[in-house]
Amino acid sequence: MGVLESILGKNGRKFIKRKDSDAGEHGRALEELRSSLYSEIHTSEGAKRQQQRFCGPVVAMTFNFTVAVGIIMANKVVMGKVGFNYPVALSLIHYAAAWFLMAIFRAISLLPASPPSKSTPFSSLFLLGAVMSLSTGLANISLKHNSVGFYQMAKIAVTPTIVLAEFMLFKKKVSLQKAITLAVVSVGVAVATVTDLEFNFFGACVALAWIVPSAVNKILWSNLQQSGNWTALALMWKTTPITIFFFMALMPLLDPPGILSFNWDFNNTTAIIVSALFGFLLQWSGALALGATSATSHVVLGQFKTIVIMLGGYLLFSSDPGATSLCGAIVALCGMSVYTYLNLRGPNESPPASSKQLLSKQSSLSSKPKASADDEKLETKNADSV
Repeated sequence: MGVLESILGKNGRKFIKRKDSDAGEHGRALEELRSSLYSEIHTSEGAKRQQQRFCGPVVAMTFNFTVAVGIIMANKVVMGKVGFNYPVALSLIHYAAAWFLMAIFRAISLLPASPPSKSTPFSSLFLLGAVMSLSTGLANISLKHNSVGFYQMAKIAVTPTIVLAEFMLFKKKVSLQKAITLAVVSVGVAVATVTDLEFNFFGACVALAWIVPSAVNKILWSNLQQSGNWTALALMWKTTPITIFFFMALMPLLDPPGILSFNWDFNNTTAIIVSALFGFLLQWSGALALGATSATSHVVLGQFKTIVIMLGGYLLFSSDPGATSLCGAIVALCGMSVYTYLNLRGPNESPPASSKQLLSKQSSLSSKPKASADDEKLETKNADSV
């Protein structure tokens, strides 16, 4: 280097030093970029920013709506053509497939990082996993012992339950305009979908018992993501094993016997695997929608799916729900449009509780067309998973 500097002289030495300085700056820039990319992918804060950046409310709810329609078709094949009439076992397969896919994502470093364990008590995660399985199991029992109309009425009761529970747990208030709009939506859905209220005492008790777990399930999913650094996939990864455990306990109690004698040939198994893939997408999209919006908005989205499917059958397949049901559907759609407008115009609700308040509260705690009952049952085993 000394010989080279003597040949190049004073200007040459300045040129070499400038090149060394440029190389150092480029190296620091690359290191900062590498550190930034690592933070965005391998930390819970960065993963949550990425989820919020690429999956806003419109994208998440559209994703959830599309997958919900797809899983109805997939489950129609499984429970109709294939004859796999074991709803709890099918839900268990869905969650097991979801856990297997997430394990693959984790092995290839694509699973978002979870927040530190001390930030969220295990009791909160255990409660969420247990509530998820309890919500789905009670929904299946309710459909077994009640009419579809009574089950729809119970679903409508989830909306005021969520509003009341969020106020009691997190002091979250809903504006008068939104409260009136939600009431209009509920009345419209009731008129459009509820045609009979046949039930027995045991079925009514089960339906009433299902309302609270269903509401708490959605509230916990929404608040854990919004108040902490949880992403949808990271939260699914932590809670899915707990849900699988409870499904294994519920399956012998709720499903009919004979699953071991089922014909597991190639075609039947392929249809069940396709349904399981849709089940994973439904769980993921539902979690994304709850994280991007709120528990109440997710319930309204479920009611929107019910109305759209009913109107789609009337317009495309010449089904005749009746003039009263059509008027109820129109009223419900108008209410949903107003509710969406109020949400887009600006937040009218009080801010959510802080992370510390949320965790302390959680620690202390430790849709469907009327035309066919079959379609209602096909979506139930997945609709309440998140």
